[in-house]
Amino acid sequence: MTDHDDGIFNQQIAATYDVNEAEMFDPAVVDPVLDVLSGLAAGKPALEFGIGTGRIAVPLAFRGVPVHGIDISNAMMEKIKAKPAGDKIKVTTGDFSHTQVDGSFGVVYLVFNTIMNLTSQAEQVACFQNAADHLDAGGYFVIEVMLPRLQWLVPGERLMTWEHSALHWGMDEYDIATQGLVSHHMHIIDGEPVLSDTPCRYVWPAELDLMAQLASMSLVSRWQDWQQTPFDSQSREHVSIWRKTASST
Repeated sequence: MTDHDDGIFNQQIAATYDVNEAEMFDPAVVDPVLDVLSGLAAGKPALEFGIGTGRIAVPLAFRGVPVHGIDISNAMMEKIKAKPAGDKIKVTTGDFSHTQVDGSFGVVYLVFNTIMNLTSQAEQVACFQNAADHLDAGGYFVIEVMLPRLQWLVPGERLMTWEHSALHWGMDEYDIATQGLVSHHMHIIDGEPVLSDTPCRYVWPAELDLMAQLASMSLVSRWQDWQQTPFDSQSREHVSIWRKTASST
């Protein structure tokens, strides 16, 4: 696959992803995610939309949960093979809003803002239906996603710097009319700046709940984090869990 085929997460991004996001691989961050997902799977296979380099899928497989992943980027998924238990994880190349895989699953999940990589409402709605189509009756769909930081914006401004350190600079560029967001990053790698820009679509919790309802799923839990901290108006992100109704097909 060429970099173009891999989309935003091309070979350059894949080569440095685990290093740039090293704090997200810390067991203190990962283990609570695994606790929730393995519990929801309840002995059944799990499907990850946007599996990336296997940050969650690899340790989840170590816990004995069979994992299948879908991702548009072969460059990212190639990194899974070199990891312990990586050969046990099935991967399929494709757009996770529509791509189908064989089998049914106890849990389907997207983590770390991956739902925002679908840049239209129609794609996000299709993603919910695709999740429901893969779930067993009574199975769970889980999303971890940030809340848009609109209250941080100065009136009339579109740009908001949310991190600025010696090794990483992050700025979000908002288009409120379209719920668009471009995440701009500069990482210093081996002393050199590496720039990246990721187009996204931010989405509100109530909007996600409606998407779930359209796909015959209903909300069962919403937390601020994987430690199950209650979600409130001060939360900057959320973990939401919907359940497929037993009568849906």
